Amino acid sequence: MNEDIQFILDGATESMINAMAHLDSQLQKIRAGKASPMMLSKVVVEYYGTLTPIAQVANVNAIDGRTLSVQPFEKSLLEEIAKGISHANLGLNPQNNGETILINIPALTEERRIELSKQAKAEGEDAKVVTRNARKDANDEIKKLKNDGLSEDQSKDAEASVQKVIDVYTTKIDALIAAKEKDIMTV
Repeated sequence: MNEDIQFILDGATESMINAMAHLDSQLQKIRAGKASPMMLSKVVVEYYGTLTPIAQVANVNAIDGRTLSVQPFEKSLLEEIAKGISHANLGLNPQNNGETILINIPALTEERRIELSKQAKAEGEDAKVVTRNARKDANDEIKKLKNDGLSEDQSKDAEASVQKVIDVYTTKIDALIAAKEKDIMTV
């Protein structure tokens, strides 16, 4: 029976690790006023009739805190990349200099910072929902084991172990969100 409990705990932990990884990737996409290549992760470019992610047709780099540089693998893609950035509706204005595309990142307004902070909190809440669902699933499995002969004490211990794991990941989620909010609100 202890192997079954460990299997349940491992499954819950794996769900939470995946939730943390997803949250981290989502938070990286929220811009905090600094130039980041992740800002263009949603941009697609028409490449020989196929919509292709920008990362597959160009190198995207942050030159400094306010400027992104997009260096296409083929110069013929400059116009398509500029068009793709404009169509992505990111509020960015690509400048084509014939060699690369430069993008100046405008400073965030206070209103936009608050909006992005709310978006970060919503992503954190989504991650917490995943952890709560993992707890529910684990506790349901423990109840099934209890019906199959698991003792009351073992059942309570297993549920307490699941809750400890949940608490650890909830704390990590809160810390990630707090750090992102601080990053967003810093002028």
